[in-house]
Amino acid sequence: MSEETKNTDVQEVETPVVTETPQQANPEQFLKDFNWHNYEEGIDPIEDSKLEEFEQLVAENFVDTLNDEVVDGTVINITDRDAIIDINAKSEGVISLNEFRYNPDLKVGDKVEVLIDVREDATGQLILSHRKARVIKAWDRVNGAHDTGEIVNGFVKCRTKGGMIVDVFGIEAFLPGSQIDVKPIRDYDAYVGKTMEFKVVKINHEFKNVVVSHKALIEADIEEQKKEIIGQLEKGQVLEGTVKNVTSYGVFVDLGGVDGLVHITDLSWSRINHPNEIVELDQKLNVVILDFDEAKTRIQLGLKQLKPHPWEALDKELKVGDKVKGKVVVIADYGAFIEVEEGVEGLIHVSEMSWSTHLRSAQDFVKVGDQVEAVILTLDREERKMSLGIKQLTPDPWTDITSKYPVGSKHSGIVRNFTNFGVFVELEEGIDGLIYISDLSWTKKIKHPSDFTNVGDTLDVIVLELDVEGRKLSLGHKQTEDNPWDKYETEFAVGTKHTATIGDIVDKGATIEFNEDIVAFIPSRHLEKEDGSKLNKGEEAEFQIIEFNKEFKRVVASHTALFKEEEAKIVKQAAKKAASNSSSEKTTLGDIDALADLKAKMEKGEN
Repeated sequence: MSEETKNTDVQEVETPVVTETPQQANPEQFLKDFNWHNYEEGIDPIEDSKLEEFEQLVAENFVDTLNDEVVDGTVINITDRDAIIDINAKSEGVISLNEFRYNPDLKVGDKVEVLIDVREDATGQLILSHRKARVIKAWDRVNGAHDTGEIVNGFVKCRTKGGMIVDVFGIEAFLPGSQIDVKPIRDYDAYVGKTMEFKVVKINHEFKNVVVSHKALIEADIEEQKKEIIGQLEKGQVLEGTVKNVTSYGVFVDLGGVDGLVHITDLSWSRINHPNEIVELDQKLNVVILDFDEAKTRIQLGLKQLKPHPWEALDKELKVGDKVKGKVVVIADYGAFIEVEEGVEGLIHVSEMSWSTHLRSAQDFVKVGDQVEAVILTLDREERKMSLGIKQLTPDPWTDITSKYPVGSKHSGIVRNFTNFGVFVELEEGIDGLIYISDLSWTKKIKHPSDFTNVGDTLDVIVLELDVEGRKLSLGHKQTEDNPWDKYETEFAVGTKHTATIGDIVDKGATIEFNEDIVAFIPSRHLEKEDGSKLNKGEEAEFQIIEFNKEFKRVVASHTALFKEEEAKIVKQAAKKAASNSSSEKTTLGDIDALADLKAKMEKGEN
């Protein structure tokens, strides 16, 4: 073998140079830095340059999402139960079709708003919610509409107490009944199922309540329309309108965009209790412009003014003294108003309802709705006033009073009322007489007439005086009986003796009752008995009358005069003097000298 061949062979079998790996170079450091997680998960190591390239692609093509964030997504697939949504995240989200029930036409490619509930759960799934996104966006839009005054569309879902429930952006808002329209709504159900425009007027953030109004949208236009219409109005102008609302005080009429009020007093020339007696809702009628206020956009209308005033059509031949018939329309304490013709009324004062001088309430004679006949007492066509009378249809009872109630005649009457000085008794309708308190009883001391009789009682009376011109009648009741004091004047004459029992011990003496009418007075000195002692209450003794006055119904008696000569002598003198003056009805103690002396001596003895 040549030397060259040997050299060639040596070159071919030359051992290659082996590069030492980090594991071989430094086994301990390699084990320390080794990624055991990737090894166990079977993840192949990736070069740093490729990782950087991947991260750059992610940053350029995928959104950086946060939990509770609303983003736009695209429907990329729809299954029987779910919709697959792509939001340019690392993975797609799944949303149940239940959240899209409001939108049955959902299809692939549609853009939808979604809320990122969880960016990545334990399984790496992206959790989305369309319903929550709609609520959040809806509140943002509702708040924005409230702040800017934006007009929004809403769907009237159903009725509720006081109004309607409206779906606005998926939020249930309340529409009060008063905010549906400018005119009162009688059929709420007609609005259910309709989509209408609204204005958000109130939001309660604490309770998440929203109030909307449809009325607010048209009010501004109506106000402008009102001003334009009012600017063209003239007093006395007749317009056609529709009854919009009926209240107790009047009727609101729609004149084609602007409302006017017909007050109840301008509906009819006749008196009415309520406007619904004349008009009804939705009725079309002609009205006349009475007045209007451009600043306040108020219009006053009239209906009765379209007809001539009834007083102008009143029979020209009608005069005072004529009889008329009419219906009672109003009653007051002082009288009643009678409608003679439509819009023409006359007043019957209560004093013209009866010849009686006792004024009573008009309700005692007539009631509303009665048909009555009356006589015209006054008639003023210029002032449009008429007074009537009912009592004039019957004769005045005072015309023949002297023949019916002559002085001294006896009658029965009804007690009508009292005064402090007497009693008024009605003999018949229109004929009243007065019994003075002193003419009620011969024997009783009456402080007030109510102590003797009652209103409504029947009393027998005697006519004492009659004044035809003054229409006054004086009556007496006690005169219907004999005066018992005429009999007592003889029975209890001065000097007569009677037995009685001491009643009450009074100031300066005592009293005794001879009968139910006569109570005699015993001066203290004349209570002395024969033994010097005095009579006491309850003791029975004999007494002698020492004074009798029929006019003043005064009787004085003495026990002492029975056994003392001096007193007895005085009594005899008084009796003799009283007998000589018996013809005088006004005999008094001062008229009898002997009694005057007796009185002086009694007073002297008491002192």
